[in-house]
Amino acid sequence: MTNSQRGTVTQPLLALPGDLDPQRLPQHVAVIMDGNGRWARQRHLPRVVGHQQGVETLKELLRCCRDWGIAHLTCYAFSTENWGRPGLEVEFLLTLFERVLRQELQDLMREQVRIEFVGQLHALPQGLQTQISEAVALTRHHQRVWLTVATNYGGRQEIVRACQALAQQVQKGELTPEEIDETRFAQQLYTSSSPDPDLLIRTSGEMRLSNFLLWQIAYAELYVTETLWPDFDRGSFHQALIAFQQRHRRFGRL
Repeated sequence: MTNSQRGTVTQPLLALPGDLDPQRLPQHVAVIMDGNGRWARQRHLPRVVGHQQGVETLKELLRCCRDWGIAHLTCYAFSTENWGRPGLEVEFLLTLFERVLRQELQDLMREQVRIEFVGQLHALPQGLQTQISEAVALTRHHQRVWLTVATNYGGRQEIVRACQALAQQVQKGELTPEEIDETRFAQQLYTSSSPDPDLLIRTSGEMRLSNFLLWQIAYAELYVTETLWPDFDRGSFHQALIAFQQRHRRFGRL
């Protein structure tokens, strides 16, 4: 039952809720945005409507990070495995990415959002690649929130790519095998310029990582909710942050 069905209206959480400690917020939140199709199916709507509503949810979560002082947000927009979905759905998703970038770029710039895309971007349609390049170039100096969009991304592929880059350096004599450590390895990842996520949120109740940020989330706190992505609002994010602040992050230490 929604708040409107109960006869009450909940005010939007614009300021940081009082039950959250501003000193213990995650610096970087990563999100697996799952459940768009199920959300649409429950409403007897085409799956594409779920994806459209999912974009609105992402925009609101980005504003929430801005308002509450969370510097980095990474979202899993399109995986390397998503090419196996029906052709019309894939085509719609890629067209949706391009349209959203074109329509939202001015707002991103006005709100000082820096946007970055990670993944095998060369395989995307040329029009989308152009929109991505423009958005990245125009926002690269913004510092309010850093939005990273994983597009045609796979965690295993990213790790293999990093291994290949290091192997080439060894082959050229620029590096010895003994000099390879976690820091050098991380420098070869798509995400080398941002901190590892502190919190990974997965919506729709699925208990798997789905090949997302496999290296980077080694010590991230995991939060899984039954809420479908289009319904994940500020209140849902608030609950995820409460759960995060109740964890004791030891990083393997006592």
